[in-house]
Amino acid sequence: MRSRFVGELTPADVMTLVNVVIGFLAVAVAPTDPELAARLVLLAAVADGIDGVLARAFGGSAMGPYLDSLADVPSFAIAPAIIVYGASQEAAFGWHDGLEAMLVVAVPALFVALAVLRLGAYSAYDTAASRTVGAPTTLAATIVAVSLLTVHWTPELLLGGMAILAGAMVSPVIYPDLLARDAMIMGVIHVLAVAMPMAYGRVFPYALLTLAIAYLLLGPRFYWGETERRLRAPPKGKRSKGDPEE
Repeated sequence: MRSRFVGELTPADVMTLVNVVIGFLAVAVAPTDPELAARLVLLAAVADGIDGVLARAFGGSAMGPYLDSLADVPSFAIAPAIIVYGASQEAAFGWHDGLEAMLVVAVPALFVALAVLRLGAYSAYDTAASRTVGAPTTLAATIVAVSLLTVHWTPELLLGGMAILAGAMVSPVIYPDLLARDAMIMGVIHVLAVAMPMAYGRVFPYALLTLAIAYLLLGPRFYWGETERRLRAPPKGKRSKGDPEE
């Protein structure tokens, strides 16, 4: 018997499913190899960008926007949380204070909950315009992942940074979508950070971390074009699967 989805899935939908498979692999390896898991999260971000390119080139499906948000949950919510949970737990093995031990669990759990909330809000409210409210979940996950490849983090910094990113995802700050040119540049750096994380003194992960943090902090203030400066009201409605979150 033929599946109901035969002939329904577009190339963009297939790439979205690739994203979710990569996210599952990141979750699976995170407890034993956090660095590999971090690279897989970055690879999932590349797949997330490619599905938008494919949707613009070949068209999207009615279920595309919903698949996109669902696929992002393991890749950009659960996997980063498990990476930080494992790394914090290992680094904080000497902690005996009950509150500190609780934070190792509570902060990653909060990140997952707010990432899912943000993805749901994006699908419901933000898909009609070239901007979005709150830091994109993909951006937060990228910062978490690439930080593991660049910086020697203490448990306090890991958990504090994740808590800040969790809050940023549900903040009222409005972020503009990246221009196609800039999205392409970020995509190339993502690929290089995944393929050659150790090359030239980790230059590609450091470059990606710098650009991601710069967009997180400065994008809402300085990235807008003249037209968009006059249109910063929170977006309403929906747009097609072809327009990516970032």
